[in-house]
Amino acid sequence: MEKRELEVIGAGPAGLTASIYGRRSGLDVLVLEKGVPGGQINLTDEIENWTGVIHASGPELAESFRKHAEHFGPEFRDAEVQKIEVKDGSKFVVTDNGTIEAEAIIVATGAKFRKLGVPGEEEFTGRGVSYCAVCDGAFFEEQEVAVIGGGNTAVEEALYLTQFASKVYIIHRRDSFRADKVAVERALSNDKIEVIWNTVVKEIAGDDMVTHLVLHNVKTQETSELPVAGVFVFVGMEPNAKFLGDMVDVAPGGWIKTNDRMETSVEGVFAAGDVRDKYLRQVITAAGDGATAAMAAYAYIAEQLHLRQKVFEPEHTFIFLYSSIDESQMGLASQLEELKSHVQDLVLIDGYKNSRMTEKLGIEEMPMMLELSKGKILKAEKVASAEEAKRFVGLS
Repeated sequence: MEKRELEVIGAGPAGLTASIYGRRSGLDVLVLEKGVPGGQINLTDEIENWTGVIHASGPELAESFRKHAEHFGPEFRDAEVQKIEVKDGSKFVVTDNGTIEAEAIIVATGAKFRKLGVPGEEEFTGRGVSYCAVCDGAFFEEQEVAVIGGGNTAVEEALYLTQFASKVYIIHRRDSFRADKVAVERALSNDKIEVIWNTVVKEIAGDDMVTHLVLHNVKTQETSELPVAGVFVFVGMEPNAKFLGDMVDVAPGGWIKTNDRMETSVEGVFAAGDVRDKYLRQVITAAGDGATAAMAAYAYIAEQLHLRQKVFEPEHTFIFLYSSIDESQMGLASQLEELKSHVQDLVLIDGYKNSRMTEKLGIEEMPMMLELSKGKILKAEKVASAEEAKRFVGLS
């Protein structure tokens, strides 16, 4: 079976940044992507908040990300990931083109636009209903269209559509936008944009194509019809994480929970970018996540290699486990450094930093001396002094 050091699932800003940092750290990196590299930014017309670039289109930025990643030489492979499996501590990525073992995995699969879930939405998708203004805006030259939503994406895409449409309605269920102030000011000052507040869509209707929306005002309870030729839906996002099932801990909505090292609840599996439970989902935050995840994965892989060589593979070894946040234990560890010249198979390990290893060994308190053979504990004893440690290894 094929085995790689680091597998990155997804080639958006998070995944591509992770591949750059992974390769620069010397890791063997495989990037799995089922769509166009760059992710959701390919659907964005203008990006003005990527530091150092005053203005760029989404596709332009995506192309530069891909070229930057290619410069460092990760392998890119078109594949759809079906699931991740963990067996006896080993991790496997199951794709539609085979299974690949990995030392560490970074899930950077991003998010997708949420659907309204109203009658007519599915029926007219591709026939007037769209989730991408950049993709479909030009089809509505000099026609009236509606944008559903009130966040940054909805407002920014409404502005983009004014290049083509004769009129753009923004339909929002509240009485104020959630979008950034600059974007809102631009939208409200554009003569082609009209906002319909406190309103939800009850139905998308038409014949062969969309002809109108059935609207419901949540304050007045009035129902009305709005003639439009197109409907662009931007009512939030949902994570592309169904392939994980219940493997990792998630927040409401299915967003993957991580710590500040991008570690999920499963050892060796990291998450980065929009798929993660986080406050802000932007290109720049996704890239930051990718860098952090890659460096954390590098540290994890190096740690696992060290632990296998020093702890789990030798025929015989003595282990001193201590906590680096306990001053007395750190002092004891310093004293035991001198023992290593007399006991060749003595290894000192910071159990605080290597907490998952202590869990594997079933150690709940430190400082602790262990005698192991091939990873199996032969003897374990809590020690409080250098003399007790010496007796444990047979020096006194």
